[in-house]
Amino acid sequence: MRKQGTFSILRWLSLGLVFLALVLMIFQLISFSRIWANFPAGLSIASIPVGLLDRQQAAERLLEVYTHPVELHYNNAVIQMPPSVVSFELDLESMLAAADIERTRTPFWQGFWNYLWGRTSSPTNVPLRSSFSVERLKAFLKEEVAVRYDQPPQPAQPVPGSVNFQPGTPGTVLDIDQSASLIEDALVSNQQRVVNLPLQRQAPSTPTFQSLEILLKQTVLDVQAYDGVIGFYLVDLQTGQEISFFYDQLKMVSVPPDIAFTASSTIKIPIMVSAFRKLGERRLLDKPLDEETLKNLDEMISKSNNQASDWVMQNVIDPLSGPLAVSADMRTLGLQNTFLAGYFYTGAPLLQVFRTPANQRADVNIEQDPYSQTTPVEIGMLLQDIYQCAETGGGSLAAIFPEAITQAECQQMIQYLKNDRTPWLILAGVPDGTEVAHKHGWVSDAFGIIHDMSDAGIVFTKGGDYVLSIFLYHPVQLVFEPANALVAQLSQAVYNFYNLPQK
Repeated sequence: MRKQGTFSILRWLSLGLVFLALVLMIFQLISFSRIWANFPAGLSIASIPVGLLDRQQAAERLLEVYTHPVELHYNNAVIQMPPSVVSFELDLESMLAAADIERTRTPFWQGFWNYLWGRTSSPTNVPLRSSFSVERLKAFLKEEVAVRYDQPPQPAQPVPGSVNFQPGTPGTVLDIDQSASLIEDALVSNQQRVVNLPLQRQAPSTPTFQSLEILLKQTVLDVQAYDGVIGFYLVDLQTGQEISFFYDQLKMVSVPPDIAFTASSTIKIPIMVSAFRKLGERRLLDKPLDEETLKNLDEMISKSNNQASDWVMQNVIDPLSGPLAVSADMRTLGLQNTFLAGYFYTGAPLLQVFRTPANQRADVNIEQDPYSQTTPVEIGMLLQDIYQCAETGGGSLAAIFPEAITQAECQQMIQYLKNDRTPWLILAGVPDGTEVAHKHGWVSDAFGIIHDMSDAGIVFTKGGDYVLSIFLYHPVQLVFEPANALVAQLSQAVYNFYNLPQK
């Protein structure tokens, strides 16, 4: 009886244990089935953990992160940019579908077995799939950010009533392309969603040639109120931009043709060019330069020596008609209003009467010397030719007088012009130490009264090189001091334009 009872107890105990195990199994199966319907632990979508979440919950979590505004910092300003502004969209369906594939990659019963034994799957990430509009992003940066926060540079401006310029103001502008690249990275990041916008510092732009021309004309009309005839010519040796104007009794004179002025000593620049052309021909015949020629060339320019000028024309250019040979060379160069009709010595005969478009004008009250004439534009163009030849070996001189005038000889011409160190006119308007290759001149009548004054030169500055040519005439008297002050102020205005003050 006891054995049968014991067996009965053991049997019921075993059955009880089996039943309990079955209940636990069913419970675990139910629990795993609920987990199986969700994404597996360790799964991420776009680096966002979605393990044990269902599709709806995972989608909400992704939207919560990737629709959060990107924070833009422009200096101290903070700008919130919703991703929708740039049409940013998550491809939820494709990412969730890829996550489902990861969920079902392990068969149900194998997954259940792993669950029972506490085995977890290795972390897996479904890459982000999204899109946005680059065009809309750049439009937002330009129209909403740059327009509101950029501070464009302000150019230097002329100071009213003077020939000075006030410094320009640097600006700060948004770097659109680099900003767009950084924002693109932030849009697809779930952590780094703050962007310090890259900015570009822009230097002040230079004033325009038009603003310089206005300043120069105001200097003539308002500051000095010069009532004679003035011709002005400026050419930028970097860009070729020009300013040219003429006034007669404070009224602008139309051109072309230009107005002819007495060339005075500026005619020695054409003499120098013709002399070097002839010396180049001698060089080609292996005839070296002698010391006397070099001495007279230097004294002709640096000391404005008339005797040296006549010697050069007679002994270098043409022993019979040196002035006419100079005029012919100028015609060859296309300078039809520039001529020399006689020597400098007292009583020298007039070798030819020149009629040019410039000296045939009847609308300007000016009396030109029949011996030598030019225009501010033509003498400026000749200096430009010398500069181009000296800098590059090219230009009109090299083209029209091939091999006769070399680059080294043009450099020598400029050096002679630099030796004219007269501290007036153009030189008076530039700082000490500024290199100016120029030739100045003025003419007095029999009573010692000055009617004509001129200066033409190449000015070398850090801000750029330029040719400046200024001619003055007054029918009654050209008083030296105010005339010199006017030329100096015009020269200073141009120099200040090329060498703007810095803050």
